[in-house]
Amino acid sequence: MSRHYDQGEKLTYHMTGSNQEWRYKIDANGAVKKDAGGKFYEEYAWSGMISDNAAYSLPEASQQFRQKLSLEPDVSLSVPDLSHLDPKIIGPITDLLTIYSDLWLANKMAIFSKAGDHFYFKSGTPNSWADGNYVLLGQDSIDFDLTLTKVDQANQTATLVVRHVPPQNPEIKIPADWMRAPVADTPNNWVEVEKHGEKKIVAEVGKETFEVEINVSLKNGKIISAKIDNPVQVLSRDCEDLELSRCGEPKRFQIRRKIEIK
Repeated sequence: MSRHYDQGEKLTYHMTGSNQEWRYKIDANGAVKKDAGGKFYEEYAWSGMISDNAAYSLPEASQQFRQKLSLEPDVSLSVPDLSHLDPKIIGPITDLLTIYSDLWLANKMAIFSKAGDHFYFKSGTPNSWADGNYVLLGQDSIDFDLTLTKVDQANQTATLVVRHVPPQNPEIKIPADWMRAPVADTPNNWVEVEKHGEKKIVAEVGKETFEVEINVSLKNGKIISAKIDNPVQVLSRDCEDLELSRCGEPKRFQIRRKIEIK
């Protein structure tokens, strides 16, 4: 499944997503480039957003943003600076990064060759999607459970399934004692603190899992399509202070996000 790049190659992905009641579509238009060290990467611009069946015009800073991704095994991937971007494209940016990171990890290990090959990778290092403006704290901590589920030699494709699961000892930041008790059947591995207006802080904690299915070309390692199923079991409280000490009654619910790229 290793990636074989051609400089100048054009790539376009159409993403569809649902996040609770919100539905959206957006395009990532990219090209293969080479950095000063001779390493290949893919550079994407985001455009054409449809939010709840209506065209949505991204602000200039979000239109000018370029996301750099790579499946080169010795090129590290990281979350870009999200502080100046429209909140509506933060999800698409981090979801595309998730898909690339999962395939990058599988290729980095170089142990997958036949259907049924499996590996459990302990990580735990927290990932952040905080932008500093609306999301003051946003972290999850996960391990990776990877399985090569299918190899189709006739069509020269392979299917990789990566489950993101809570580690034994998640490393997320817990800003208040009331957020420590497990919300579900594992230690809490997801936390988010958001500003809602001038006086309201929404603090949430819980259990998050992902199941990511990636369809890969065996000809050149390009991602053909991918799906993400991302449920979160949440305990939420509305608070009046940044210390999260003056808070209302807890509410429990599930967030369910589903994303697909082609």
